[in-house]
Amino acid sequence: MTGFRLPRTATIAIVIVTAAVWLLTVLLGAQDRASMVLGVIPARLSGLIEITPAVPAWLTPLTCTLAHGGALHLALNMLMLVWCGSQVERVLGWGSLVGLYVVGAYAAAIAQWVVNPISPIPMIGASGAISAVIGAFALTFGQHKRIVRSPGLNRALNALWLLVAWVVLQVMTGYLAGAQGFLLATPAHIGGFVAGLLLERPLLLWRYRKA
Repeated sequence: MTGFRLPRTATIAIVIVTAAVWLLTVLLGAQDRASMVLGVIPARLSGLIEITPAVPAWLTPLTCTLAHGGALHLALNMLMLVWCGSQVERVLGWGSLVGLYVVGAYAAAIAQWVVNPISPIPMIGASGAISAVIGAFALTFGQHKRIVRSPGLNRALNALWLLVAWVVLQVMTGYLAGAQGFLLATPAHIGGFVAGLLLERPLLLWRYRKA
């Protein structure tokens, strides 16, 4: 008989925690409440509204990753995280994967706040944080098809295509799920993705600094 074993990767650990929290909110019938308590509300970050009880506003970029609009929303996000995150973690290490996820979550929240700082609509889901992981994945594993002569511009264009596909998937998921009352935010996806692009090279150099 074997005992309980912890997940061997940070990617799987994040998936398990996220899915467990979402399932708990479903069993408690508290999905709407979770959106308000855990979600990023731009107007709250701006100090325009108060919600009690709720987690501190500065923590909501992280806690919003634990709330999702439905099973389809959760499944798509976790599938992308496993697909891209496991590969990124293999190259950069678990610490860098977690760092990407956290920075991506905050970059996504800041981007959404900058675009509409008075919005009272909660932003939920892990897609902003996952966008950072996808950005790092795009630079590390993307097949850089030759579109123009500049290699650097080719990398950027191919990464941009992946971002567009990710945003479209999110929008379609929200539409199919009939998502209402929360935000599937394009600025947040862009903010997280850009964070991943900017961090990929420094994290790669740090990982292999002694090689």
